[in-house]
This record gives sequence, C-alpha cells and structure tokens, in this order.
Amino acid sequence: MRLLPAAAQTIVHPPVKTNGSGGNTYDGPEFIRYAATRDTQDRRIDLFMGDWRESMPRHEHGSLVLRDVLTRGDNFTPPQKGAVLQSANFLAYGRLQPNDSTTPAKLEGEQEIYYVLGGSGEITAGGRTAALREDTGVLIPAGLEFSMKNTGTEDLTMYVINEPVPEGFAPRKDMIVTDEKTVPIRTPLLASPYTIPGASGHWAHIVRDLFSRTDGLATIGDIITVTINPLSMGEPHPHQPGHEEIWADISGTSLAFLGTELRVQNPGMAYMLRPDGQMLHSNINSGDTPVKFLWFSTSTGYSAKK
Repeated sequence: MRLLPAAAQTIVHPPVKTNGSGGNTYDGPEFIRYAATRDTQDRRIDLFMGDWRESMPRHEHGSLVLRDVLTRGDNFTPPQKGAVLQSANFLAYGRLQPNDSTTPAKLEGEQEIYYVLGGSGEITAGGRTAALREDTGVLIPAGLEFSMKNTGTEDLTMYVINEPVPEGFAPRKDMIVTDEKTVPIRTPLLASPYTIPGASGHWAHIVRDLFSRTDGLATIGDIITVTINPLSMGEPHPHQPGHEEIWADISGTSLAFLGTELRVQNPGMAYMLRPDGQMLHSNINSGDTPVKFLWFSTSTGYSAKK
C-alpha cells in the first residue's frame, strides 16, 4: 500500500469571535473583574487537574497503552481527581512501543482523535495509510476500520481524545489527517492593542486549528494548539455553564492561574476551568522557552470561540 504523507487539510475555519474585540473576551484589562475575596471552591481546583503519571495503564486496540489524564464526571463537582468531562469521554496519554501494531478495530458510538507527541509510525484506515510524526493530528470517525503501527525505534506517544457520537450523527467515511506544523496561525477578527503581534487573541494565544465540527467532530466543537511565548500570559477570563474547555500541556512548563490559585503545569498534565461564569483562568509562561497546549472545547449552552 502506498504511504501518503500526513499533509495538512486545506480547511477554511471561521474567524475568531469573542465577547470583546480583537479576539479578547474583554475590551481592555480594566474590565477584567478579579475576585475580591477567596472563593472556597478554589481550594478544590486540584480535582479539575489530571496527570497521566498518576493513573494506571490500560490497553486499547490491542497494543496501545493508555493512561488517563481526564475522565468522564462532572464539570462542577468532580467525584474524583480529573473526573470533569461531560461532553468528551476521556483525554489520555497513549504509547505504542517500537514494532508494535494495534489490532484492526472499528469505533462504535464513539470517535477518537490522536495528536502525536513523539516517535514515528503510520495509521491505515479506509484504504489510506498516513505517516505519524510529532504534531500530526488524526480524526478516526465512528464505523471506520483502522490500525496503527510504530515504525520507529522509540515509543510512539500521543494524546488521545475520545468523544461520544450522539444519536442521528452521520460520521465521516474517511479519516482526516492534519500536520500542525503546516497550519497557518489563526488571525483575529479585529486588531487589538492588547494582543501581542502575531498572537490570535486573549493577549498572547498563538492558535493553529486542527479539527472542528465542519471536519467531522461529533460533540467536541474545536481542537486546536495554543502556543504562549516566553514571559507572556493569556488574558484572564471565565467560562459560562455548558462550556467545557481543556488545556493539555504538550511542551514546556507554565503556571495555570485558576481563580485565586496557581499551579505548576508540566507536559502530560491537563485541566478544565470550572464553568461557573465567575472563576477566571489564564496560562502564564514565566520561562524562557515557548509553552504549547492541546486545547479542545464544547459549548452546549453558551456560544464562545477561542
């Protein structure tokens, strides 16, 4: 079978639309409302964070080893650490050892998105084989048989996002592959004096699109990468009920600013902001190298875009 490159899809995504101008939630820093007193719920913020190193390994599709980062639970009162997802099923860290292959499988009632962190391999689905390498994203729709192989000498590692397929949803008939390295930076709808030149909004977020609902996502609205350059921070802002937003660290160490708390976030860790319309969040890069995140969200009761 001929090996096809994992070329970026030529997808036209809609421009950024937020409550404020220029891709920012607020029209200026003076409008940001910081909490005057400590919210007692802030002390529970660690329940909204997960790290794959703290979970037990499990197998999927034969040889693919998964360790959960975030799992299904409750956006407001997680029953256990990291159990915060209500729209997605799980976010996991995946590893396929050298020379290993997954067994041919079909996803029923669910879809999976793979974002490669390291190593090399290939994925075959629907008569097409595509290369897997760092920063490659793959959407495997429900009902399509596929398999994955590690063709390198190091572990093939990835983030795995699993989403349910609602009744009546018509999945794609083919897999879609995006090479994030070739995706242009998203351009803000309007210019803003508060957005760093070259950023896409929220002061410092450099956004590249991977997949959206128009590409075949079922319950998740968008999957993107967000880069924050050294000595920069995103605009603090809240999220309304029904807005499930996940920040998974790909590379670099940063500070997660959640309500009145700060947490160190390393690669392999992810968090979700409590969507109560009150708790602010931001990502602060206090280091000397860029920090990069895999970001995905679903808005079920509130219209918002990064």
